Amino acid sequence: MTPAQRALHRLDAWPDLSTGPASCGVGRALRSPHSEIVHFHSDHEADLHLTTRAIQRISGDLAGSTAIRMMPGSRWVTVHLDCNADVDLLLSLVSVALQAHQTRPPSGGAPEACNFRRVTVLPRDRQGACR
Repeated sequence: MTPAQRALHRLDAWPDLSTGPASCGVGRALRSPHSEIVHFHSDHEADLHLTTRAIQRISGDLAGSTAIRMMPGSRWVTVHLDCNADVDLLLSLVSVALQAHQTRPPSGGAPEACNFRRVTVLPRDRQGACR
């Protein structure tokens, strides 16, 4: 099972999330009643939808991770999934995203574009690799 499949399998059991096609047209999405929360685009990549406030609150921690790629101005964070630690990181961030989106009204319009094809995730060097 790939890291993305493991993450999707674990998150699919969460009662606040439902599975469907990603609004960007590529891969599977998990959504809450308020918003799309995560897109799984490949076996090793997921885009996570946070709020601006949540990103500001944890941006120092996100910037220190070799698994995270952020795009200025985007509320989507790309998570590179190589190992179980990356899957655990994604699950923790999904929890943050669910909490952040609970205070927002349900989105009725088109969702904000995720980072698919806007972020390139390169293989980690040996120092940043999972252990």
